[in-house]
Amino acid sequence: MSSVREIGGGTVGFEWSGGQETLRVEAWGTDGIRVRAAIGPVIDGLPGALADDLDSDHARSDQARSDQARVELADRTARLVSGQLTAEIRAGSEHGQALLRFVSTATGAELLAERPLHFWWPGPRLFTPAGNGYHRLEQSFDSYDGERLYGLGQHGHGALDQKGMVLDLVQRNGEVTIPFLLSNRGYGLLWNSPAIGRVELAANGTRWVADSARQIDYWITAGTPAQILGRYADATGHVPMLPEWASGFWQSKLRYRNQDELLEVAREYTKRALPLAVIVADYFHWTHLGDWKFDLTEWPDPAALTAELRDMGVKLMVSVWPSVSPASENFPQMRDDGLLIGTEFGPLAQATWPDKGISVPVDVAFYDATNPRAREFVWGRVRDNYLRPYGIDVWWLDACEPELRPGFQANLRYHAGPGLEVGNMYPREHARAFHEGMAAEGREQTVSLVRSAWAGSQRYGAALWSGDIPATFASLRTQIRSGLNVAVSGIPWWTTDIGGFHGGDPDDSEYRELIVRWFQFGAFCPLFRLHGHREPTMPFGLNQTGGPNEAWSFGQEAYECISAVMFLRERLRPYIMGQMRIAHETGVPPMRPLFVDFPADPRAWEPDDQYLFGPDLLVAPVADYGARQRRVYLPQGSRWTNAWTGETADGGTEIRVTAPLDQIPLFLRDTATLPITG
Repeated sequence: MSSVREIGGGTVGFEWSGGQETLRVEAWGTDGIRVRAAIGPVIDGLPGALADDLDSDHARSDQARSDQARVELADRTARLVSGQLTAEIRAGSEHGQALLRFVSTATGAELLAERPLHFWWPGPRLFTPAGNGYHRLEQSFDSYDGERLYGLGQHGHGALDQKGMVLDLVQRNGEVTIPFLLSNRGYGLLWNSPAIGRVELAANGTRWVADSARQIDYWITAGTPAQILGRYADATGHVPMLPEWASGFWQSKLRYRNQDELLEVAREYTKRALPLAVIVADYFHWTHLGDWKFDLTEWPDPAALTAELRDMGVKLMVSVWPSVSPASENFPQMRDDGLLIGTEFGPLAQATWPDKGISVPVDVAFYDATNPRAREFVWGRVRDNYLRPYGIDVWWLDACEPELRPGFQANLRYHAGPGLEVGNMYPREHARAFHEGMAAEGREQTVSLVRSAWAGSQRYGAALWSGDIPATFASLRTQIRSGLNVAVSGIPWWTTDIGGFHGGDPDDSEYRELIVRWFQFGAFCPLFRLHGHREPTMPFGLNQTGGPNEAWSFGQEAYECISAVMFLRERLRPYIMGQMRIAHETGVPPMRPLFVDFPADPRAWEPDDQYLFGPDLLVAPVADYGARQRRVYLPQGSRWTNAWTGETADGGTEIRVTAPLDQIPLFLRDTATLPITG
């Protein structure tokens, strides 16, 4: 026998019980519904992304509003109406599980429905015992002809539409798990679990898998793409307002080895009157991994360094890794106080890395960012060694997946739970340490450049970049699609290593063209940042550096193109900051696929190599060697003006546009005016 009952107690929703399974369906935010399923009772308080501590302007404060959520019960059936979204349950079937179906409240059209794996057994939800109350969890939904799926973080497969993909739900360098997808059928779905697993977006069904966890947990919303992104931000946290300085140009390379090298570059930018907002001290500027302080033999006067940079109007960003070497002065206390990630088997060692004063690579641990005491400890060291003495307040949280070698989450034991159950949330909690630490110091504007993120990272000032990518035209094409999927995943602040990370010969003519085209793309990303490990390189190690990687490093023709696009970015900064405020307030990112603004145009769901940068500017990067023209689709419903030539064209058409080396195709919408040509 099975039963359905209204939950009550201030929660708008219903609960189905059958056999040993409990299925809870409850209103969660405007137009949102949360679903949890477990063997036994549903457990509250497990790690997840849904934020229940936001202010009254956002999600949970209105989750139980009677004017937008109500339950309707009938014999063995139930409906939960939550604004634009309605959940329907049909209890009892041959496989013994209730079936959930989500429809548009206004039209009754099906948006998404559970799909049994078999008519007899199993049903749409499978719990395979793993021992001690843990299960391998599977949640299955129908597949639909013509459905397009976007988001899911950042992946290197090079596609914008994720339909047909099988994606590991695990954090790796360049592969970022944010388990939120947006469908052209009018819904968005968050797999609200940080467990290691995978998602299969196949022709015969969609399946979410957690390798080991205690219950199924997901959240779904409905509406237009812009509404869905807004509801997702309400549910997981809104991005802060980007500080104005962060919209400028960021200079970096692997790596400036000492204070003199870095200052020489900053002085050259000033001498050339080129815009510069941030310059970066990369890894190995420290004494030991886990000391989180300057090595004064290489950086002898950080106070003088930061003072001179401030006089130039430039911020210093420092690389902060979560690794802790046994040679660190902090290792004994962190080990003894339980502030490091634990292991089920073997020593506290999760990676091998070079460290100063040691002739061979050492086994290093990682601090446990899911532990509040560990976050406070690490922030305290960073605060006392960078922020308070030198005023450094921009953080590069590199290798924050964390970068495990080998990546066996099953062997890890976090404060928040076993590695397989909670491993994907680490980068979010790492960013949280810096966001909360800065706030405690009265610094409300925090920007942390991160290599990995999870659902909700945006609320902690996380700016994601695409990791250690190749320096090729193929990689540039992939970055465009990666950035658009990140935007749809709820992370408005995103960037790449302009020019790619691995390789790139500044004297090679093809690479010089690539760096120009990448600069043009980078100027129309939310953050504008140059980084890379250029030729000639040195072997990996403590003294490592790469070839020149400054705006003037790629020949005179390239320099003229690069400097022009740098000044173009400067002219557009007021417009960009306006879009950053919109992202902060509404959740709609500045860089976004065409369908966010033109959902009724079927063709707007197709282009994967062009995008909108705010509502008024269509950007069509050139990402092929030797290309001097390209085709551009102009969405219907607006009239578009070529920002370079002044020529106009109606929307709903595809045109061929010229693209000389010194120009990226740009189109202004309707009557918009922007200072593109000065």
